[in-house]
Amino acid sequence: MMLNGIINSVFEILFYILEFEGERMQKEKLWTKDFISISLVNFVMMLSMYLLIVTMASYATDTYEASTSMAGLASSIFIIGVLFARLYAGKEIARIGSKKMLIGGILFFVLITALYLIPSNIYVLLIVRFLHGVGIGFAATATGTIVAQVVPASRKGEGISYFSLSVILSTAVGPLIGLAMINEFGYQSMFIFSLVVGLASLPIALMVNEPVVDDQGEGENKSRSFSLANYLEPNALPISIVTFVIALAYSGTLSFIASFAKEAELTEAGSMYFFVYAMAVLFSRPFTGKLMDAKGANSVVYPALIAFALGMYALSQAQSSAVFLLGAALIGLGYGNFQSVAQTIAIKMTPPHRMGMATSTFFIMMDIGIGFGPFLLGYMIPDFGYRGLYLAMVPLIIAGVFIYYSLHGKKEKMKASI
Repeated sequence: MMLNGIINSVFEILFYILEFEGERMQKEKLWTKDFISISLVNFVMMLSMYLLIVTMASYATDTYEASTSMAGLASSIFIIGVLFARLYAGKEIARIGSKKMLIGGILFFVLITALYLIPSNIYVLLIVRFLHGVGIGFAATATGTIVAQVVPASRKGEGISYFSLSVILSTAVGPLIGLAMINEFGYQSMFIFSLVVGLASLPIALMVNEPVVDDQGEGENKSRSFSLANYLEPNALPISIVTFVIALAYSGTLSFIASFAKEAELTEAGSMYFFVYAMAVLFSRPFTGKLMDAKGANSVVYPALIAFALGMYALSQAQSSAVFLLGAALIGLGYGNFQSVAQTIAIKMTPPHRMGMATSTFFIMMDIGIGFGPFLLGYMIPDFGYRGLYLAMVPLIIAGVFIYYSLHGKKEKMKASI
């Protein structure tokens, strides 16, 4: 009887979602050709990115006998390239055009990927990694801008949530493909794979229509003198600062989870971490995106950050695979959903002609948190261990809740009460 009740409840929920989706589709269409195409292009680029990030350190060590520090730099210098590109791309995308920047970024990305196949040395590899990051930075800024422009205003939260799944799925699938290809065919195979999928994304990108954007006020910040507003969008900066804090906390799992699992003798659970994380995000996104559009960002952000903190605490106390993977699921529900909601907030707070700058600002702060977090947090491990590191992230996340309230949450609450 209980099983029948559960099955009936599941079908009722699915029916509700489909019925609600049908009503929304009649009003404003979300799943257009452009939306699907740009999501596929973003997935391919992120797939290549995460595939190489998790394998680059071992490649540098095994192929060029690089030291541990140089191997780590070979992996992380990619993020520096992304940051350099985003600073320029956010400032110039309105002038160049989002589609032209996307095509140019993909072509550059493909060209640089081909250089991995040429034998060299560790120093050339560092240059190639940096330039690879530049290509991804240009293309990813363009995809984030285009999707913000093609998603209907009333479905912005839902649309960004679905689009962000392209990143979430790549974080789970990319490392799995990379490790499997290394084990079966060697390192060269993963470079060939990245090159092929990069080439495959080009015709898909060419099918995307250039979004028409109201450029009223476009010349506001085109002063030749240095101005922070020429590189960062002030309206998107508050939520981007919150994102930096939360991404800093998340970076500890992205970089150290495999080492922690090995130390805790939970290697099998460690191999499932990103899969469970991705599944938690995948199944929750359809609900959280609609909830944000209907009830506002606070209805998602506060529960998400609490779930994130609980997930970190579960990891710090994990003595079994069940608790370890429970932490993965809670972190997926927490950080995975916060990231998409924060990106939506950054875009909603910004005029249409500054969406490229808003997208760039958001990802710059997130990339700084994720890219430099492991370097900063790594100093804690010798003294406190991995468990101590994850436990220390709980108060950091709680601090993020108060920072969010101060910089955006109270404004959201006042707006909802009007």
